Amino acid sequence: MRDKDIEGQLRGKTLKVYRYLLERADEKVGVREIQRKLNFSSPSLAAYHLEKLVSLGLVGKTNGGEYFLVQNVKVGVMKFFVKFGRFLIPRFIFYAVFITSMLITYILLYKHDWSIHNIVAIIFGTISSAILWAESIKLIIENRSKM
Repeated sequence: MRDKDIEGQLRGKTLKVYRYLLERADEKVGVREIQRKLNFSSPSLAAYHLEKLVSLGLVGKTNGGEYFLVQNVKVGVMKFFVKFGRFLIPRFIFYAVFITSMLITYILLYKHDWSIHNIVAIIFGTISSAILWAESIKLIIENRSKM
């Protein structure tokens, strides 16, 4: 299935279930676990979304009725995240840490004569760092609100 088709189907509670499975990529989970962890009203609702993921080819099912992640796709807001262990981390955080550490290094190690070059470097570094941290925090909040 193409990413556009998957993106159209991977929304709402189905996306919640997919994210949960993505965070537990090496584990098998059952319908009841999904229901409890994601606060679904019934096991049948969890089963419906799991079966939808199976039909999309993203999740597999064991003979014992447990589900596991088969394919990792980057659609929608998921394009902006990197899997780091069990955590989904916004890509912008890596850029934010790099730019912030470069700015701190510049401020601490280089002689400042407060020329226009020093001032511009500090302004650009500060603005870049602030933008990247703001975007990272925005993605984290957006991701949690959809969970």
